[in-house]
Amino acid sequence: MSEEQKPKTPKKAPKAKEAAPEEGVLTTAAKAIGTAAAKVAVAAGVAEPAPARPNTPKTPKPAKLQKKNNPHVPRKLKKAQKKAELAKTRA
Repeated sequence: MSEEQKPKTPKKAPKAKEAAPEEGVLTTAAKAIGTAAAKVAVAAGVAEPAPARPNTPKTPKPAKLQKKNNPHVPRKLKKAQKKAELAKTRA
């Protein structure tokens, strides 16, 4: 034991992100009273209800692609047409 053992240093805990300060009892009660008062005012007709999503404009849907007027010829029919053309040129 010629080497001296260094005392182990405790590992540092990860830094906690700065969280919002916790609300007290008074602030939560004030918020509850405010929402209840707003509901009563809307029900009585004194105030108008708040919009569900303010400041979010609706985005239009992208336009659908137009169908191309492209006649589809099956493979067997195409081969038959080529044979008929060859028969006309040979005859």
